[in-house]
Amino acid sequence: MNAPQKIERKPSVCPHDCPSACALDVEVIDGKTIGRIHGAQDQTYTAGVICAKVARYAERIHHPERLLYPLRRTGPKGSGQFELISWDAALHEIATRFNAAEQEFGAQSVWLNYYAGTMGKVMRDGVNRLAHAKKYSRHNGTICVNLAWPGFIAGTGRLAGPDPREMAKSDCVVIWGTNAVSTQVNVMTHALRARKERGAKIVVIDVYRNDTMKQADMALCVRPGTDGALACAVMHVLFRDGLADRDYLAQYTEEPEALEAHLQTRTSEWASRITGLSVAEIEAFAHLIGATKRVFFRLGYGFSRQRNGALNMHSATSIAAVIGAWKYEGGGAFHNNGAIYKWRQPMIDGSDVMDASVRALDQSRVGAVLCGDADVLQGGPPVKAMLIQNTNPMSVAPEQERVRAGFSREDLFVVVHEQFMTETARMADIVLPATMFLEHDDVYTGGGHSYVELGQKLIDPPGECRSNHEVICAIAERVGAQHPGFQKSPRELIDATLCDIGWGTFEELAKINWRDVQVDFEQAHYLKGFAWPGGKYRFRARWNEVPFRSQMAPHWGDMPTMPDHWAVIEEADEAHPFRLATSPARSFLNSTFNETASSRTREGRPTVMLHPEDAAAYGVADGDRIVLGNARGQVRLHAKLFDGVQRGVLVSEGIWPNDAFEDGRGINTLTSSYSPAPFGGAAFHDNKVWLRRG
Repeated sequence: MNAPQKIERKPSVCPHDCPSACALDVEVIDGKTIGRIHGAQDQTYTAGVICAKVARYAERIHHPERLLYPLRRTGPKGSGQFELISWDAALHEIATRFNAAEQEFGAQSVWLNYYAGTMGKVMRDGVNRLAHAKKYSRHNGTICVNLAWPGFIAGTGRLAGPDPREMAKSDCVVIWGTNAVSTQVNVMTHALRARKERGAKIVVIDVYRNDTMKQADMALCVRPGTDGALACAVMHVLFRDGLADRDYLAQYTEEPEALEAHLQTRTSEWASRITGLSVAEIEAFAHLIGATKRVFFRLGYGFSRQRNGALNMHSATSIAAVIGAWKYEGGGAFHNNGAIYKWRQPMIDGSDVMDASVRALDQSRVGAVLCGDADVLQGGPPVKAMLIQNTNPMSVAPEQERVRAGFSREDLFVVVHEQFMTETARMADIVLPATMFLEHDDVYTGGGHSYVELGQKLIDPPGECRSNHEVICAIAERVGAQHPGFQKSPRELIDATLCDIGWGTFEELAKINWRDVQVDFEQAHYLKGFAWPGGKYRFRARWNEVPFRSQMAPHWGDMPTMPDHWAVIEEADEAHPFRLATSPARSFLNSTFNETASSRTREGRPTVMLHPEDAAAYGVADGDRIVLGNARGQVRLHAKLFDGVQRGVLVSEGIWPNDAFEDGRGINTLTSSYSPAPFGGAAFHDNKVWLRRG
């Protein structure tokens, strides 16, 4: 009884929706449970550092409230009333209901809805194999990248940039639109190293004084949706004051003269009125980066989550070209490294049998889809049956009132494969227990670095939990779906995919854990030309030529082509005098981790940050109940007086479950499902609201 526990340290990969995809060193105790999780020292981007919430993952994987057995609903939808059933009974009912929907309404009445609850290729993308094989409605995963990626690619022609580890070799790191301390801690690892070793300056641009901004040498707090104006004014000053690199512009960019002419009226005074920054702040930022050669722009997702988000991204990226930062090690602009991986995975995702004529339903408009809006259904049948993996739309999707109404339909059959009884699971007819990342094999890549990483099964799952792959294959067998990928194990799928791309085999990757596929300096810095015909960086975006794989019809409208402030955001007005941003909390990751006690304790309760002068004008004291509202609904929460936001700006960190709010309505009640140009997406931080004491 007193024998010491045997603790082994084994490698793995964080599976969660974070660009870092951290390499892990996991304490495995007696081959059955896990202890502390550490960052892997020998993967040079993670460099031994991970976030606190993953470090204490044992709290989550061994949580007493994990789902362990299949369940069938016995009470009203959302009641949480379920009974235990067998896997055979659950799978039989799923197949029967899916087949019935297909026979009566057509295959497209079945929708397999998923996202990035795991970033593993097998467990995330395998659901598409079933959708494609059966010609169920395809899934258009718009909620994250559809605004950011096209904005970056519009200039460079390719979704890739300098080696992210070069931040440590920079003389100025500009962290724009990402609270890296909370959401991708390794950015700070390398930025702080540059400060320590080189005396580099750190500039942070965001909509509130968050934990990352507190680390900054220069902190610029802008109004939400105005980043394009700041970028234009900075470039105006660079041209005006002789700080633009005209030799670089002549060799590597297209239409620099047209850009300079366009920016003549985009002065610091003009941007000050739009952004809320002072003229002095804008000019100081421009002069800092203009006088520094090695400037590394680390561009996040946050400032793209606006109706004008793609243009904001293109405008910010363009600054690096104006100063010629791309020429230097430690310089240039980086958003995501997706293009270096050249990932092809037909055996995993069934893309070899995809029928492009089958509609793709917009994830960001799940409420409209389930409520039967004709435009999003694209002339096809209503959705009658769903399987949901790796996502929690009842908490995270915009326009929650419509989402709730859609999932409440009695004629909608919903299967949720989950780890906890989430709000979406409570709306299900069948709930299936899912494995966690240490309980199955998978392969990962990181958008924020350059590694292909293997995460092997380290412990057995509890109860009757099954992996996403097992569930998809079991359903496929019962509904008659045909594809060779259904006959392979996760290891076989990984092996086939690695071999197809030329990255060796599963066994070879297992020996080294992670393979660095970073391209060489000249390619990463576009020194042989940008990825457009002619090899020039494009200041004038040709949105219709951006190579972004969208499963929806693009729309340009009157979208500007040159960098600019595009005034299509949901501006505050007399009836809605505040702009609301819904930013990530440090202890949650979207709705993941809000079931763990330590995360909930650290976050406290749902609050909204409110400038003290605004609070005084409304008679609101710190901690008071207040109500926020707009045409989409209203939310009751508590005020947090905070002078780190501009007047007229509100910030609510989350995502808290709806039932954590006194009225049972979460913050995404207020967010819009508006589909922005050019490829749709979710403008989570672009909301006008009113405020009253509650």
